[in-house]
Amino acid sequence: MTKRFYLAALALAVMAMQPALAQFTVLDTAQDAAQNAGQSSTTPPAEPVAQPQAAPSPCGNEPLTIARMNWPSASLLAEIHARIVAQAYGCPTRVTPGDLSATASSMGASGQPAVAPEMWVARVADLWNRASEAQMVRAAAPSFSQTSLEGWFMPAYMAGAFTATPSAAGLAAALPELSPEAKVHFISCPTDWACAIINRNLIRAHGLDGLLDVVEPANRFEMDTLIAEAVSRRDLFVFYYWQPNAVLAQLDFTALDMGAFDATAMQCLANRVCATPVPSAFVSEQVVTALAERVFTESPMIASYFQRATMPLEEMNRLLAQLNEPGATPEAVADRFAAEREDVWGRWVGR
Repeated sequence: MTKRFYLAALALAVMAMQPALAQFTVLDTAQDAAQNAGQSSTTPPAEPVAQPQAAPSPCGNEPLTIARMNWPSASLLAEIHARIVAQAYGCPTRVTPGDLSATASSMGASGQPAVAPEMWVARVADLWNRASEAQMVRAAAPSFSQTSLEGWFMPAYMAGAFTATPSAAGLAAALPELSPEAKVHFISCPTDWACAIINRNLIRAHGLDGLLDVVEPANRFEMDTLIAEAVSRRDLFVFYYWQPNAVLAQLDFTALDMGAFDATAMQCLANRVCATPVPSAFVSEQVVTALAERVFTESPMIASYFQRATMPLEEMNRLLAQLNEPGATPEAVADRFAAEREDVWGRWVGR
């Protein structure tokens, strides 16, 4: 009896404990979950992923000021570059009036304007040298594709009679055959221009004084008129001119090979009294796009553009011919160039 009673009592005790054990199990599980949740909530957040910084603007901190000099080719270059820089790079530009000496002086003193697209260095050598030595300005590139900008020319219908490229040295043999009965006109520049002296001495140097009749017009307008009238009559003539210039694009002319440049010979040719003239080409001109030094440091992409932006000389002659059309303005010609001549300016922006 006693043993049976003990076993029955033990069975009842076990049955009574099972709900409590179940409660403890549930409680322990809940506490463990809460503890794990608490540990997870105190884990420091992951470091944010660094975002790449936006590329710096190619334009610098202020509008790009471009000097518009007071002659046609320089005006066109200023307006053209203002449009291409704004269109290709989205940079604000401002075209400002300029003058060769005043612009060189201002760039050397203050770095303004930022760009001078047609700086004739030899004409302002002292100002340019001082500004360069002070590291205020730098030449980016030649303004034009050629540096020999002065020379002698003849109409294409006359050049066709030559078996090779016409040359100043070859005129002595060619002119007697082209015009056996009369001298050929040589249209020079006005008497008070330095080129008038050089042309007279060059004619002597090439042995042409008995073959050419020199005509020296009173001014630039008369010079252009004489050339146009001679072409309309289909005269045989030779003339002096320079580039860039609309006349050479409006009418069909051929440049003569002037030979090599001789500095010693040119010193004599430039003097009114030159006892023994020797042939030489005209002096090459250093015509550059000048940039304020800060453009290279603050806007290197824009500086690189100007280092590529050399205008073909023939293209500038055509632009000047467009500018001579009735009602044309530098702004309108520049708009047309930007719209139609990407084959030229595309290389400047690296396309």
